[in-house]
Amino acid sequence: MLKHVLAAALWLAAGAATADTIYKCNEGGRISYHDRPCGQNAVALKVQTPAPAPEALERLARERAMLQEIEDARLARDEQEARAGTRAERLRQAASSQKRRCDKLRLQQKWLEEEEARTRRDADQGSERARSKARRQAELLAVECPA
Repeated sequence: MLKHVLAAALWLAAGAATADTIYKCNEGGRISYHDRPCGQNAVALKVQTPAPAPEALERLARERAMLQEIEDARLARDEQEARAGTRAERLRQAASSQKRRCDKLRLQQKWLEEEEARTRRDADQGSERARSKARRQAELLAVECPA
């Protein structure tokens, strides 16, 4: 909104500064005003543009400063939101990575338990080794994935 007000004020000031001659034309009893001569009976009117009031210049400077503050705040907010989005994405990736690791450890645990059960059936000497291997894997799983 302030940007539009500022642009309108500048446009009006620029327009007033360039309009120094106006031509009054009388064509068929109708009077019209133009920025260029419209025929032989055109009358040139000199327009005196007043200097801008100091209060208007001060107000314009205040509005520019306020507009700059608003723009700076918007840029800071956008940057902060971008950082927060990046942080959230990293957390999602870390959680996904942790889930994959836990799934892998659970699968390894399952395989070791199956191997232990098979070893028990065979009543082989490696039964104790398989049990300790499965126990170590269960402990590792408990440390990595506590739930």
